[in-house]
Amino acid sequence: MDRQCWIVVACRDHAANGVRGGFVQANHGKRAALDRMKPGDRVAVYSPREFFGKPGRLQAFTALGTVEPGEVWQDTSSPDFQPFRRRVRWEPVTDAPIAPLLERLDFIRSKKSYGAVFRFGVVRVPAPDFQVIERALGSAP
Repeated sequence: MDRQCWIVVACRDHAANGVRGGFVQANHGKRAALDRMKPGDRVAVYSPREFFGKPGRLQAFTALGTVEPGEVWQDTSSPDFQPFRRRVRWEPVTDAPIAPLLERLDFIRSKKSYGAVFRFGVVRVPAPDFQVIERALGSAP
C-alpha cells in the first residue's frame, strides 16, 4: 500500500471539533481533497489561528491521525452548512509550533513566507517531512 501524508489547514477550534467527532474536513467542507485521501493515509492539521474568524496567530500543528476505512460523507446536522467529512482515528498529541521545524521541512521551500504553501488548504507532503511533524507532536519515536 502506498500510504500518503497530508496536512489539512484549519483553525485549532475546528480541528478540535474534528478530533472529538472522529473526522476531518477540509477547505470549508469541500469534497475534492477528501476523495484523494485513502484508508491508512496519515493526516496532520496545521492551525494558523486558534479560533476561526478571530485575530491572533497560533501557527502550530494541532492534530495527527490516520484515515480510516469508509467513504466520504456529507454531514447534514445543519441546514446552513453541510460539509463533506472523512473518518480519522486521531492520536493524543501536544501542539507543535511550526517555527522550530521550518529548517527541517523540505516541502517548505521559502522559510520566510512559509504560509504560502498552505494557501490551498490541503497539502500532500513527503513521508520524511511528515515524520518531523509526528515527532514534534509527540507521536513518533
